[in-house]
Amino acid sequence: MAKKIENTDLIIQRFAAMQSITDLLELLNLVKKELYGEKANPFSLRQLNYYSLSKLQAQHYRQWSIPKKNGGERTIHAPVNGLKHVQACLNAILQVLFEPHYAAMGFLPGKSIVDNAKKHASKGFVYNLDLKDFFPSIPRERVWACLLLPPFNLGSSTERRQLANRISFLCTASIEITDAERGKILNTFLPQGAPTSPTITNIIARKLDRRLQGVANKYHLTYSRYADDITFSGNSNVFKKSGEVVLEIRRIIEDQKFQVNDKKVRLQQQGYRQEVTGLIVNEKVNVPRRYYRQLRNWLYLWETYGKEKASKLFLKDYRADKGYKRDGLPDMDCVIGGKLDYLKMVKGQDDPLFAKLNARYLRLSNIESQQGESRSYIKTSQESSKKEKKKNVEEGKEPRKLIETVLEMINRDSFEKAMEYFLSKK
Repeated sequence: MAKKIENTDLIIQRFAAMQSITDLLELLNLVKKELYGEKANPFSLRQLNYYSLSKLQAQHYRQWSIPKKNGGERTIHAPVNGLKHVQACLNAILQVLFEPHYAAMGFLPGKSIVDNAKKHASKGFVYNLDLKDFFPSIPRERVWACLLLPPFNLGSSTERRQLANRISFLCTASIEITDAERGKILNTFLPQGAPTSPTITNIIARKLDRRLQGVANKYHLTYSRYADDITFSGNSNVFKKSGEVVLEIRRIIEDQKFQVNDKKVRLQQQGYRQEVTGLIVNEKVNVPRRYYRQLRNWLYLWETYGKEKASKLFLKDYRADKGYKRDGLPDMDCVIGGKLDYLKMVKGQDDPLFAKLNARYLRLSNIESQQGESRSYIKTSQESSKKEKKKNVEEGKEPRKLIETVLEMINRDSFEKAMEYFLSKK
């Protein structure tokens, strides 16, 4: 299992001294040992060349789509295992070298959607924007250009610029598309599903964060960004559609080569539900009421009908809620446990409502566990008895035991009773 990088100073020194693909390979293998242990198989130069030079990049990713809650589809490009491990080590290196802007909240150790939402709690006005096609809108050239600048400084020599090129190939995907004017062209982009992509978005969006934070400071607002979800909040309504603040925010976003998704722009004011990254922030951070209702309902079904019937009712509800079918059937026990863990993260372990729901869940899980152990014991006993009987028959012990019993019954009772018993066993 992967663990936190400890030898950060050495990684910084080795990255600063890199001049060749062999140097990059050695650094990746150093990090791989830290992440996965001394017994981890090292990457080879051939492997690195294959993933960073091959023109068959489409074969390096598995692609599928999942429906979005508000319509449309989200395309996932997940790297094959070999490339995924390379990217995981590369991501650890990038995280050691790069310090994101303090307004960035997504994909960072020690930060979560709860931290993001807390910044905007109890505000008079909450203004949300969404960046359109956030990951796919970042091409390989843009990743390469960022690697030339501090803190990476891969633009200091021809050799290091070539390394920037290799790293940008490792972190991006490419597909062939047909352009109306240019015909078939190769489209490169940041794949949503690669371990490196979240970190790279924070690298590329650092200037965006700095400039939008400047707007927030100027107008006494609070600003944060969680991936493609941008939020401003304050106690004065400076968010008029054609007002100075909104126009300046949009100009900065477009200047940084991003686009606003107009369908997801929202101004939420006090007195109405205010939501940030899926959490309610009107007074203090909380989950939506529907979240509580769903948890209560599933626990009630389990308490009332037992796990088997409740699981069938749960599955119908779960699929309707998700809007698509995942591979395999979700386990009701695991889903409820996961939702309670999320509720604990949002509300805290000492929250009375969480404690009450969690107590019900633990009681049901304990009963199910005890019943499962009983069923397992009975099944094991039955199987053991069948095996013993089969063994006795094979060894001739079963007939001998029957004859001995019949002879004993003749002496003790009568011949008729002994024969009746004998015939009933044939």
